Order: sequence, then C-alpha cells, then structure tokens
Amino acid sequence: MKRRWQHWSRRRRVITVLLLVLLLAIPVPLGAYAVSLRLHYIGDPSPQALTRGRDALWLGHAWVDGRKTAADVTALANRLATTGVRDLYVHAGPLEHDGSLPLAKVSPKARWFTDAMSKAAPGVRVQAWLGDIVQPAKNPGMDLDDQAVRDRVTASSGAVLDQGFDGIHFDFEPVESGSAGFLAVLDQVHQLTAGRNVPLSVAAAQIDPLWSVNSLALAIADEGKWWSQDYFAEVARRVEQIAVMSYDTAMPLESLYGGYVAKQTQLALEVTPDRVDLLMGLPAYWENNPSHWGKAETVEAAVRGARLGLGNSPKQNFGLAIYVDFTATDAHWDAYRNGWLPRE
Repeated sequence: MKRRWQHWSRRRRVITVLLLVLLLAIPVPLGAYAVSLRLHYIGDPSPQALTRGRDALWLGHAWVDGRKTAADVTALANRLATTGVRDLYVHAGPLEHDGSLPLAKVSPKARWFTDAMSKAAPGVRVQAWLGDIVQPAKNPGMDLDDQAVRDRVTASSGAVLDQGFDGIHFDFEPVESGSAGFLAVLDQVHQLTAGRNVPLSVAAAQIDPLWSVNSLALAIADEGKWWSQDYFAEVARRVEQIAVMSYDTAMPLESLYGGYVAKQTQLALEVTPDRVDLLMGLPAYWENNPSHWGKAETVEAAVRGARLGLGNSPKQNFGLAIYVDFTATDAHWDAYRNGWLPRE
C-alpha cells in the first residue's frame, strides 16, 4: 500500500511541475487567479458552518491485518467520541488489477475489527476502502472498461461486506474525467450496496479550477488530475457519499491553499445532489514537494477554507474527511476540533 501511495505521489509531482512551468509562462492570468483565491479566503466563516456530525476518517491497513489491538480500538473510539466523525474508511485492499481481492491474505482481521468497532463505537460506520491504479494512465493497472473486471470488483465488494463492513468506499486513481468505465462500476456496485442497505462512497478528484487546465495536463503529460464539474456531478449521482481529495494542490501559501479549498467546496456544492453527503478532505500529513507545500497545506487552512466555501448553505449532509490516521498528529486533531466543532 505504501509503495502504491508513493507511486501516486510521484505522478502528482510530475503533473504539477509541468503545469507550473506552463502557468509561469502566463504570469498575468496566473496572478489574477492567485488574487481570486486570496479573496476567497477573506472574511469570517459563518457561525452555522460547523460540523453536522457527518465527518469521516481514512484509516490505514494496520486495522485489518493484525497489527492493531483491542486497546487501539478503545483509544480510537475514545478519540472519535468527541468529534463529528460518523464514517471510517478502512483500507481493506488493494484490489488486484483484475478486480479480485484475496481476503485471507489481505485482511485476515477485518471481521475482528468490524465487530470490535461496532461494540466500542456503535454510532460509527466502518466502510471498506478499496482501490487500485487504473488504465489508461497506468498500465499495468485496472481496466474499468472491462466488464469482467467490473464483475470481479463487484464480487470483491460483496465479499468485504460479508466481513461486517457497513459500506464500500472506492479510491481508484487516476480516473480520467469522463471515464465511462468508472461510472459503470459505480452503477454496478451500487446495486449491490443498495440491496444490502449500506452506503457506497468514493474518493473524488478535485474539480477543474480554471481554463480547462485538465486538458493542458493531458496534452503535456498524457495524464489528467482534475474532473470537470459535470463529470463530478455524474459521479456524485451514483453514490451516497463523495469525499474530495482536496490536497496536493501545489499552492505555495496557506492563504492560497485555503482559498483553493473554499473554491473547490463551492464548485462541489453546486453539483452535489441534496441526498448525497459531500466531504472535503483535510491533509493530516506532512510532505514538502512541488505538489504539496507543507507550510501551506495545513489542516487549519483546509478547515477554514471549507467553512468559507460552505457559507450559509443549508446543506446538512456536509462534512470533513481527515486523511489519514497514521500520520495525523495531536496538532492536526486540535486544528480540526478548534476550527470545526462548536465551542462549549
């Protein structure tokens, strides 16, 4: 899993460097864009823009492979008790490129964890986080246009639900904007989850921020990073929850990053159906590279940006998703609590 995340991180850096080179060649539009982001970060968040009790946390693989203990479950439940976290996305994969999942090898302690969490935190749902790298950008990778692959993904989803999970959370990367295969697998798995009365959720790419910049990335690197707003809407219509991976943005300043999150929140709110939970990701980890400036991409800025983007929206099924448990520090948790939870 670590190697796969590093692989995705390298991809983001390559695309970001290429885009920065291009954008630096057009300083006037870039400057105007930076000003617009800074303006999105100005002002005070609405007092109503606070947790609705629909937040989430991504959890690493250690919870299902035997490395965690009953004491760890108790500590996790105690931490969550004073938050708005309702959903846990627990890494139960990765899926093989053909869509299969060797459960006994990958997640031998999954049933133990789902049972333990249901007792320790009965109000928290435990969803199985499944994913893989996908074609055409990554080859070898999963071919979501292949019906046989989609059938195996569906079967794998059913198998992890049999382990006691309360839902399915997909993270396929990099899904190209407009991918029909991705929509098809969501349609197919949603029939399964709906039949079992559990949610289907998805980790989503950011929305194309300006100038159809995703098309430029495709032209330069043959690999896109963003989805169009229309495609984001198509994905959102097929799930119960959509969590935007609103990090790795290449923003060099905290104010620009916060403004970027505010704008992403607004763009996502415009097209997310009322019935669907919309969550914005929080970067509870440290990296410092061209796609992720550690001093800029902070939990504080992400929380404030999401609140500014949410404004006075009446949408109740909105939340924040913390990425990820094994890198989140007490300072990250404090920033989430202080910025997003009501003051007593």
